[in-house]
Amino acid sequence: MGYNILFVASEVAPFSKTGGLADVVGSLPKALKGLGHHVTVVTPLYRCVESRGLKESGVRVVVPLCERRVEGTFLKGRLSAGIDVFFLKRDEFYDRSYLYSTPDGDYSDNAERFIFFARAILEGLKGAFSPDLIHCHEWQSALVPVYLKTIYRRSSGRVPVVLTIHNVAYQGIFPPYTFAYTGLPKSLFGIEGLEFYGNVNFLKGGVLFADAITTVSRRYSEEIQTPRYGCGLDGVLRRRGDLYSIPNGVDYREWDPKRDSYIPARYGVRDLSGKAICKERLIWEFNLAVSRDTPLIGVISRLTDQKGFDILLKGADEIVGMGAGLLFLGEGEERYRPRLKALVRRHPGRVGVKIGFDIPLAHRIEAGCDIILMPSRSEPCGLTQMYSMKYGTIPVVRATGGLNDTVEGCGGKGEGGTGFKFEGYSTEALLGGVGAAIALYRDRERWQRLMRRAMRQDFSWRGLQGYTKGSIER
Repeated sequence: MGYNILFVASEVAPFSKTGGLADVVGSLPKALKGLGHHVTVVTPLYRCVESRGLKESGVRVVVPLCERRVEGTFLKGRLSAGIDVFFLKRDEFYDRSYLYSTPDGDYSDNAERFIFFARAILEGLKGAFSPDLIHCHEWQSALVPVYLKTIYRRSSGRVPVVLTIHNVAYQGIFPPYTFAYTGLPKSLFGIEGLEFYGNVNFLKGGVLFADAITTVSRRYSEEIQTPRYGCGLDGVLRRRGDLYSIPNGVDYREWDPKRDSYIPARYGVRDLSGKAICKERLIWEFNLAVSRDTPLIGVISRLTDQKGFDILLKGADEIVGMGAGLLFLGEGEERYRPRLKALVRRHPGRVGVKIGFDIPLAHRIEAGCDIILMPSRSEPCGLTQMYSMKYGTIPVVRATGGLNDTVEGCGGKGEGGTGFKFEGYSTEALLGGVGAAIALYRDRERWQRLMRRAMRQDFSWRGLQGYTKGSIER
């Protein structure tokens, strides 16, 4: 007999997305349904959500925020596979151009937005939802277990809560005055509660009050318990002593070159001819002046230091000098945009840039490039490297977090492995990894063997079950 599981997340693909969190919340419920569970997802109704097809659920809630009483309603839609999704509507908080921040910085009322989100869901539990388990994701939903163990402990029926940390660098830290908006007992604004160096920390509260904590790769679960990667929460995480690592899985119904509707030609491990067509079309789409024999390197990423853009842009000219073409897709810190535009001006016909969030183009880059580059300073799990392997696009990654766990480094002659890894966080180390990949690319026979090894990897939720079991046992 399956469980009734309620997913609580601030973004869900294909409705809303800033990163891998949305992909996970969009795909994991389908995998759980396949195992016999009933899953419902709750998320905000942002402006980007296509409202056609959504229906009134009849559920209305009123949430106290200091001296205000704020009303919200839930609309109902569906993911594929028949997963119900409830969208919390409050235009004051969610009808905006971006989910959490503009290019100029975070929204000033993010604390109120996600306090309202957490409490509205728990108010909704009184009528709309009857879960056996609540699965919360990231700081935006981390107050749910805090409320369940305090204000809502009598009305909730003591529903257990799992909190997944996808990226500990994002914690929901706000000025101390915002604690008043939570309505929580004043005693919780202390070192054993949500207080964090004088501020309020939503994620810390979730870590303290959730029944179980998971994160998204073995390596990352170890890293975030150290001062270097824990972003100030390493001591809290070590003290719990029960941090489980459950890697993110890929939904191959969305990411498979044999069935991908976004790419110009489909292909598979037995017939790679369609990949050459995808590459030619991608070169044309970006108006590059390179041949189909030129190693084409893609970067699909947020434009941030965490994703390695500081060391990448220092070495980009040298990568082009190795005879490669470079394509960038992403959005993020404003300061990187002029540097990317300058790179295009220096190397016309060799570098292409698209600033923005574009799912179809991401698929075409995965299919048309030869190499995907991910030089992250830290990477909890990463999905792009797993997508790229399915498309025969070889990852070059820094050996951190989930990148280290999911990519098997090639040997000196490229006879084993699924990609290329470099250890040090430096431009020199990055160039060493890229250079090794380009050198092997020149040997077409060995490169195609590497492509096929990568394409045979199974990072589906079902394929990762053995990995997950071992992680929990640890």
